[in-house]
Parts: sequence; C-alpha cells; structure tokens
Amino acid sequence: MDTTYVAGAAVTRFGKFPDTALQDLAGEAVDAALADAAVRPEDVGFVAFGNATSSVISGQAMIQGQLALLDGQLAGARMVNVENACASSSSALHLAVMAVASGSTDVAVAVGAEKMSHPEKARAFDALGRAIDITDPLVVNASNRNSVFMDLYAQEARRYAAETGATTEAFAHAAATMHFHGSLNPNAQYREAHTPDAILASRMIIDPLTLLMCSPIGDGAAAIVVTRDKPGRDPVAITGAALQSGRRREGGQLITRTTAAALNQAGRKASDADVIELHDAAAPAALVILEEMGVVRQGEAWKLALDGQLRHDGRIPVNTSGGLISRGHPVGATGAAQVVELVDQLRNRAGDRQVPDAQLAIAQNAGGAVTLDDPYTAAVCTVTVLERA
Repeated sequence: MDTTYVAGAAVTRFGKFPDTALQDLAGEAVDAALADAAVRPEDVGFVAFGNATSSVISGQAMIQGQLALLDGQLAGARMVNVENACASSSSALHLAVMAVASGSTDVAVAVGAEKMSHPEKARAFDALGRAIDITDPLVVNASNRNSVFMDLYAQEARRYAAETGATTEAFAHAAATMHFHGSLNPNAQYREAHTPDAILASRMIIDPLTLLMCSPIGDGAAAIVVTRDKPGRDPVAITGAALQSGRRREGGQLITRTTAAALNQAGRKASDADVIELHDAAAPAALVILEEMGVVRQGEAWKLALDGQLRHDGRIPVNTSGGLISRGHPVGATGAAQVVELVDQLRNRAGDRQVPDAQLAIAQNAGGAVTLDDPYTAAVCTVTVLERA
C-alpha cells in the first residue's frame, strides 16, 4: 500500500460522564488532533466518524457524525458515518487511510466517539446484545441475550485453558498488567493497580472471568489525522492496514488472516512489534489474540503473562494504555484510541508507561460475532501497522 502518515492524534479521558454530550467528547478529540497535526480544518478533505451504539442508547441514528461535529471545526466537511461494532473507529481509520492513499484527498480525519452511560443502564447492554445474529437459535433460546459476549469470552478462556494448560492465575496476571498500565495513563477510566490475588477475589461474572478481568462500559472519543505528506515533526507512518469480515465458523483464523494481510503490506513479521494494542474485552482474550496474531507460539502467551513479560518494560509490551479492561471500552472510540496510544509510544510521549525506543507498533481491534459456535467468530477485525518514520 502507499504509505500514509499520522500527523495528529488525540484521545479524551475515558469514563462515565453523564453530563457530557457526545458532541462535546467528539469536539474535544477533534480539536486536539487538529492542533497536534497543525492542520487547518479547511484542508481536511474527508472525515470518517465511528460510532456503534447511539442508535440504540440515545435513539439517534444515521447522522451521528454530522450532528456531533455540527458546531465544530469540521462542520460541512465531506463525511461518512461508520457503524462496525467494536471496530467502528478502526474501520473509520481504514477509510481515512484509503481516502488519502487513493489520492481522493491529502488530509483525512478518523473520529471515534461513544456515549454509553445512560440513566437506564440496560440500554448499553441492549446495544451490545445486537452485535450478534439475533436469529441464531442460541440467541433466540437464550434467557438473557445481553450476556452473550461475556459468555463467549468465558467459553474462549475455558477452551484456551484446556488446550494449553493456562491457569486462572495467568488470566489474573494478564489483567493485573492491564490495570497497572491503566494506573499510569491519565486518560484511563480506571487508574487503580490491582494485584492478581485481588483480581481473583473480585466478583465472579462467569467462570473463569471475575469482574476485574472484564472491560467496563463508558464514554469517550479519539481522533486521528491522516496525511499524504510526511509530517515535519515526529512522523509516524501507517505501513499496513487490513480490515476483514468473519467467515462462518472460522474462529480465530479471522484474526490470523487479518494480521497477515496487514503485515504483508508492511513487509514485516508479527515478532517485529515493539508494542501492541489489542482487543482485550476480557483478560484471557489478550493471550488468545497474541497467539492468533502470530506474535508468540500457541501456549506461550499465558506463561509470558505469569512472568510479567507483557508489561511496558517486558519482552512484549501489550496494551500500555491499560487496554479495554482499564483504559475503558466506549466501543465506538476503542479502535481509534488504540492507535492514539501507539502513536504516543512511537513519538516517545507516553510518560511513565513508555516503551523504550519503540519503532514499530501493531493495533488489533475486533467486534461483533457472526457465529456463536465454539470457537465463536467475530464479525470484523482490523489490524494496523505503524512505524516511526
């Protein structure tokens, strides 16, 4: 693919902000990203706005981006809305990259924004429960459709443990790493470090997942400015970008083939990554995904977690932002937030969680489920390769 660049990247604080509107979250992220890029709004030729749940939670559908940015710097820009489950904003970034690489524009902006907190808490779970095939007999006959994803993550964890010998303690260590990273991230929803013992002692959600192994719901936004020209300051190149949809009952092969496609574009191997942001909606998923991406061999990830090798100062730094578990998971903003973290790492501006001399980073984001059989198959996966230029 033709190389494109990240000229600016910004993320808001993630959390539950009942008095903050989606427009305010999106505007804050966009303004900060444009300032970071030193780009004038009139130079932006395309905007992709990622949002996944507004149509269910607030009732606002179809024109979320136009409304969220109506009173901001990008009002009136050529804009499309992207709804692609938890991969909505990474999909928006994919479109922004395509727009620039194709020559359609020299500057594009990808935005991800989500407001999941609501006085009626059930609305967020109802929205998440629609990112599956609602005609599947497993769903039709389920007593509570809104718990399906945690059921799937727990099912995946049990299968991974049976196949590799992974222990629940290893899952707790993986979660502890994410919470430790989140404690160092001023924008994280949860900034308290937890020991593996405390994580194991937290309330059981569904065996083997405890509360502190699971991602929360919340609010937040992130924005990324993509350019054709190499920025004059702290340039970060997008050397690979892949987006794939799930095939019936392919399980983790979706992540494997999407990663391979992105790495093939970049001319790199998964083991070249200095830092990785991946979709840990539950702690065991981080270990499964590392292996499905080909970063480590099957059965190796849980041992690395036990040894503390997934920390920012370890062998394979994973989710230095705190990941979905600690940074938070306002689903429409998650994918873009992952890339913002990696840009900060490559620009050496990640503060106390900085990975020394990070040169290459990989973001993996996924969402939804097209088939629920074990192993379940996600609806979409994106993988982005970023390099210090």
